[in-house]
Amino acid sequence: MSRMRFTVIGLTDGREPWFPPEVQAAIASGHVFSGGRRHHEIVADMLPEGAQWIDITVPLEAVFEQYRAYEEIVVFASGDPLFFGFANTIRRELPDAEVTVYPAFNSLQMLAHRMLLPYADMRTVSLTGRSWDAFDAALIRGEKLIGVLTDRQKTPAAIASRMLEYGYGNYRMTVGENLGNSAAERVRILPLAEAAVGEYSSPNCLILEQIAARPHPFGIPESQFELLDGRVNMITKMPVRLLTLSQMDLPRRTSFWDVGFCTGSVSIEAKLQFPHLKVTSFEVREQGRSLMESNARKFGAPGITAIIGDFLEADLSAYPAPDAVFIGGHGGKLVEMLRRIDEVLLPGGVIVFNAVSEESQALFREGVAAVGRKVTGQMRAAIDGFNPITILKAE
Repeated sequence: MSRMRFTVIGLTDGREPWFPPEVQAAIASGHVFSGGRRHHEIVADMLPEGAQWIDITVPLEAVFEQYRAYEEIVVFASGDPLFFGFANTIRRELPDAEVTVYPAFNSLQMLAHRMLLPYADMRTVSLTGRSWDAFDAALIRGEKLIGVLTDRQKTPAAIASRMLEYGYGNYRMTVGENLGNSAAERVRILPLAEAAVGEYSSPNCLILEQIAARPHPFGIPESQFELLDGRVNMITKMPVRLLTLSQMDLPRRTSFWDVGFCTGSVSIEAKLQFPHLKVTSFEVREQGRSLMESNARKFGAPGITAIIGDFLEADLSAYPAPDAVFIGGHGGKLVEMLRRIDEVLLPGGVIVFNAVSEESQALFREGVAAVGRKVTGQMRAAIDGFNPITILKAE
């Protein structure tokens, strides 16, 4: 079979689209067309007689199975098909296909135009069928201008509610609905409290403008955390916490596990300093659940996955495999814990442990050797009147 050819044409939500001559020619000579149902409503009257239409619906595997029966397909997509768009999906699924793209303005560009807003420095995030990760990272970094593509679950109301839950009320939201559709278009500037209870028609997108800076400390004093039964000894002290994280080369890591998180201080510090990280945290005590929730909200650290239960019995395959692990508590089962970590640690991964005694230091070395790794770093820290801590790194 010869190489498949796709012509991908961008649309706004306008009901009377205008196309340049080369796009009109591609439509007039086409036989097989595809797009979402909304796109079909817009262009149906422009398609040649006898045209075949393939709806783009999930699962996409079924759509691409239909595509493989044809050599040439004209696809209609929203906005710029290379901006979080369907042209990227075609290139991923059919890398050998020939793809020609005719873009329209994407919805965030259109919203910025309506606002007369310079948007060259805008951080763009898509929540359309995606996780909160990139959005959370943009908030934590304190991006001054954030453009967000939404979907029917991650609506402007859901987004505003999440921001308020984690203390990011320092933005105002502009929501654009049905952009390009002269009969239904609406643009509103909303405070987050109002946005969180609003109702919105689809499709929509939004732009967040920072109206005040939010503190972003490098290191959080332990006195500011909610503690386990008020016990200050049950939290990793701020200087030790920062030294511990410094041993993991976290800027180039992707998935960080905190085993025995207790108050959540190490997880929260890692997320705030390295917001790109996927942070998964484990704690055997049920009290850890509320501690992590309250501390993460207090310090603005969304996106941490907290797992309550025995780490040795957990289904670790359910979580993103780590390339950096901190062991904050082991309940006397350090060697067994290291064996379990070794089963899932990605190649080149690192394990860090803070030893409070000669016995725990020896136990860590024993466990590391048992899984064929070695201690490659050691640092000793003494903070105020607390017992010295030895920070050990194994690779």
